[in-house]
Amino acid sequence: MEPNAQPGGTRQRRHFGRRKGPALSAYQSGLLETLLPQLRMDPEPGRDPRAYFSPGLSEVWLEVGFGGGEHLLWQAQANPRIGIIGAEPYVSGVAKLLSKLAADERVSNIRLYTEDAGDIIAALPDACLGRVFVLFPDPWPKTRHHKRRFIQMAMLDQLARVMKPGAELRFGTDDNGYLVWTLERLSAHPAFTWLAETADDWRARPQDWPQTRYEAKAKGAGSTCTYLRFARTQD
Repeated sequence: MEPNAQPGGTRQRRHFGRRKGPALSAYQSGLLETLLPQLRMDPEPGRDPRAYFSPGLSEVWLEVGFGGGEHLLWQAQANPRIGIIGAEPYVSGVAKLLSKLAADERVSNIRLYTEDAGDIIAALPDACLGRVFVLFPDPWPKTRHHKRRFIQMAMLDQLARVMKPGAELRFGTDDNGYLVWTLERLSAHPAFTWLAETADDWRARPQDWPQTRYEAKAKGAGSTCTYLRFARTQD
């Protein structure tokens, strides 16, 4: 992929997934014009991610591809002293989350980026994230499309750089091919350690890992879901 320079020093890449879905309601369109600019972040190279939020946060987490925002909103509500960055180019998903945020003005610890999550990761300073979520991403099942998967060794190098020692990477999927792909790469990467000790550690979601709509849809179709938790190793 050839990145294109954008104003403010960010980099915009081609998006392989959908950007637009069903037509938005007038209310949702209005939120994109009014609420999104208040929450949208423009990644600046080397800037401490806490600087994008109000003072007083203990650390920052990143969710890559938040879909409709159910998990992102739950984590923000459950962890008010954690700043959470959500990256999602799918406009309908962003609009759904904005509708939820407009209904709960108490949530102030979310920032949004509507382009490639790689822009944020590339701009972040070293060892600044306490947790990263990659939940039910597009598995790109065709072999010729595997290069489009988010989990690649080069991306794991970047995540290892921006995650604090001991920080947690969470990955969920209902696609067995992507599960094997991810396990192979994370297990081979020296910066990550699998936290599973028993089968239940990857068959069942932890209590602080709420269900997403994509997971619910997969289960409704009879698919088996898997939940991986890896820790950034101590340097």
